Amino acid sequence: MPETIEDTTFRHDDWYAEELADRHFVRCAFQHVDLTEAVSRGASFTECSFGNVAFNASRHVDSAFTRCAFRRCNLFEAEFVGCKLVGSTFEQCDLRPLRVTGGDWSFVALPGADLRGVSFSGVRMREVELTGANLTGATVTDVDLSGAQLAGVRFTGADLRGSDLTALDPTTVERAGAVIDAVQAVVLAGALGFEVR
Repeated sequence: MPETIEDTTFRHDDWYAEELADRHFVRCAFQHVDLTEAVSRGASFTECSFGNVAFNASRHVDSAFTRCAFRRCNLFEAEFVGCKLVGSTFEQCDLRPLRVTGGDWSFVALPGADLRGVSFSGVRMREVELTGANLTGATVTDVDLSGAQLAGVRFTGADLRGSDLTALDPTTVERAGAVIDAVQAVVLAGALGFEVR
């Protein structure tokens, strides 16, 4: 049976290169914990808080961070594959470079986040909060952004091909050099009031 840990606070713990396997953490607090190069497979964190935690070069596969709060964490070169982060929030975190493949990041809050050059591929990000975020040069391909809050986002030079851009108002974002496909071009033309025939 997977180990479940509830209502526990971890402070200044060294979990460098730790294998988190399928442990379950519920309402736990992590403060100044070193998770550099840690690997989680099938682990779950529910309603946990992470403060000043180092996720540098960590890798997370088929893990869940649901309704978690990340504050002043460092995710330099972190990778998430097939992970669920529904309802989690990021505040004053270092998120570059970050690589996300698959999984569900719906309802995640990343307002004003510096996401330059990050990669989101094949991710569900419904109703994600990205207001004012900087995705200059980012790869956001085959991502479900339906209902996303995108006002003031910088998409300059970003690759947006295959993503759902129905929530995007082209007049409220920086978009010079952003790459889209033909289907998206029709959607955005419609958003600008053009009738495509």
